[in-house]
Amino acid sequence: MYQPAAFREDRLEAQLALARANPLGMLVSQGEQGLTADPLPFLIDADPQGQLWLRAHLSRANGHWKLLRQTPECLVIFQGTEGYISPGWYESKRLTGKAVPTWNYSLVQFHGVPTVIEDPLWLRRQLEGLTALQEGRQPAPWRLDDAPAGYIAGQIRGIVGIEIAVTRREGKWKMSQNRSAGDIDGVIDGLRAGGEAQRRLAEEVERRRG
Repeated sequence: MYQPAAFREDRLEAQLALARANPLGMLVSQGEQGLTADPLPFLIDADPQGQLWLRAHLSRANGHWKLLRQTPECLVIFQGTEGYISPGWYESKRLTGKAVPTWNYSLVQFHGVPTVIEDPLWLRRQLEGLTALQEGRQPAPWRLDDAPAGYIAGQIRGIVGIEIAVTRREGKWKMSQNRSAGDIDGVIDGLRAGGEAQRRLAEEVERRRG
């Protein structure tokens, strides 16, 4: 990933926070037929030394898991806050006219070694973890045990687990850090005048300035 110094984010805690807040990652693998990509919700675990594991599952009907058995490395991309930046918001546009549109965004890329897992107990734990993470926000959280045991067992037979030991990670927050203070002020004001997603982006630009 192209990484200008102003946008680089190497802190593990920042990368984990983005990925956990946006757990639908894009899994990308390379095989004989070219690139394969699938969006999957991931659980992310870290040990005290900073080693990371990404855990997810694929439908057994999805041949991507067979590819992962043959590839030594895969990539998972987590997308954070993003949005269009109008040159009309820049102070420099009013002063010199020298401004063009751009896009602000944040993302994390994890490279790692995949392992395919078919153990039903592992798969159930993975499903329980994903369910607890998302259902915890509900007033009456749903649990796997709320469904008939035979039904859940059948669902588990229809999936395959993926565990990725992360070997390299990159974070990038492109949030107008390369612009002047006046341009950043204009970007923040322009975004704050928009919808909820733009206002969230404005907050991130404000946090990243300077």
